[in-house]
Parts: sequence; structure tokens; C-alpha cells
Amino acid sequence: MARLDKKPGGKAAAAAQDIAAQLELKPGQSIELLKALHILTREGKLNQDSRRKLKQVYHLYQFIEPLLAELSKDGHAVTLADHGAGKSYLGFILYDLYFKTLGHGRIYGIETRAPLVESSQKLAAELGFERMEFLNMSVAESTRADFMPGQFDVVTALHACDTATDDAIAFGLEKKAKAMVLVPCCQAEVAACLRQTKALSLSRTPLAELWRHPIHTREMGSQITNVLRCLYLEACGYQVTVTELVGWEHSMKNELIVARYTGHKKRSADQRLRQLLAEFGIASLQASRFPMLPAEAQKNELPAPADQ
Repeated sequence: MARLDKKPGGKAAAAAQDIAAQLELKPGQSIELLKALHILTREGKLNQDSRRKLKQVYHLYQFIEPLLAELSKDGHAVTLADHGAGKSYLGFILYDLYFKTLGHGRIYGIETRAPLVESSQKLAAELGFERMEFLNMSVAESTRADFMPGQFDVVTALHACDTATDDAIAFGLEKKAKAMVLVPCCQAEVAACLRQTKALSLSRTPLAELWRHPIHTREMGSQITNVLRCLYLEACGYQVTVTELVGWEHSMKNELIVARYTGHKKRSADQRLRQLLAEFGIASLQASRFPMLPAEAQKNELPAPADQ
């Protein structure tokens, strides 16, 4: 099968360099790959929608590449799980710009839509990207799959909808990930809980005015969800940074959470998370969404026996 990553020569090479310069592509970026992903047209053009998509992936790459460089020191073969991979734009570009020349390491793309998995598998074979695997399963299923590596270095989830981001965090915690890079999308679970307890909350606290109207319920639910996720990661031993992915003109789903494992489990984060769950009347989520929080009884030291 013909490979798509052949280096053009002569006039073709000059034309490719010209296109790359005009489109502000990363050094070493395969134009043929971008065409195969339909980010570029056959003529090497980039429409506005594709420009936004490429800008998001490139900006995310700027956060991930230093993590990969640090983790691949001393020849370590980095493993990366990309959850909710979709058409695997992120995975393919990470492989093309970093893993391909590195010569080791592996990317796993996890996606529930079988046609997208099949097309990604086919494209990886055509490109000769031998260290990419694509699995047709949910994030939760991949956590339990016995054929998956027991540990992953990096976990990514770009616009994984609603609770898929929580599943990606659970995967990262289970696989002892050194870093997680998450761009949440379309959070609905907490907003649904807020709606269920709205009447009681309005009578209990004036803070409930913040989510009395439906549009505010949705926005508050999204905000609370990400705050709880960050506190959970800190309570589990990660240092967390929250920033914008790109400008708001490119995407409304724009919050980027970068978590790096330090081993320092912040008790204050644990306590604040529990307090927020209680304050907003959503403590029912603790068991399902934050199962790795230490049990309350284990947090306090037991008194020594009287005869000691």
C-alpha cells in the first residue's frame, strides 16, 4: 500500500514549503496528512472551520509536547490514551509531529463510533503510523479492558462530552497517569441535579438564585462540574492548571485543564470538594464521580488505646 508520508522533491517540495508557510503549519507537519484528515483541501487550502480546528489542535499540542519530552527522557516509550478521539485529529498530529521521529511510544485512540475507528485504522496503515491503535469502545470500557496497558503516561480528552471527561479522569487515575490534558464539553449531569433540588435549595440558601433560571442552571452546572474535577485531581495528587484553549472566537468549549502528578494529595481540596457537594445539594454524585476520595473515617487519626 502506498504511504502518504513520502517527502516531495524539487518543485513539489518548494510548493509544499510555501503552503506550510502560508498556513503557519508546525515544522515537519505532513501536508499529505492534513489532506487525508480533510483539514486541507486537495489544493492545499484551509477553510475557516478547518482553520479553527487546526488552531485548537496546535494549541493543545503546545501543552502536550513538553510533557511528552519530559516523560520520554532516557528512552522511555511514552504511552498516550486519547479518549473520545473522534476522527483522531489530535492523535494523528501528535504522532506526525512527535512520535514518528521519536521512534518509540504508542498512541491509543478510544472512540465509540465504529465508522470513525475503522477510518482511523485505515489511515494509520496508509501512513505507516505503526504505533497507533484505535479501539471501538467507551472510555469506561477501556478502563476495564484487560488487553490495555496497566499504566499510561498521558491521558487526553479533547471535547469529550458530558461525563466522558469524568470517565477519562477515572481512567487516568486507574492507570496512574503522569499527566492529563482535558478540554471538557457539554456538561449536563450536575445541571440535572441542580434542577432536581432547585425548590429545596431556593428555600435553604440565597445562593440558589445563581441557578434559578434554566440558562443559569446550565452555565452554573458547567462551572461547578469543572471546579469539582479540578479539586478531585488535586485531592488525588495532581497539580492543576486551568486556562483557555484558544480565543473564544474559535470555540465556546474552551476550558483547558492540565494536571501533572506530583503525589502531593491536597487535603484542603478534598475538604472543599465535599463542602461544595453539600452546599449545592449534589452529594449524591460523590460515590459515582469521586470514588477515590478517602473515606471520612480514614482521614482522621484514631486515638491511641487507653492502656498505651
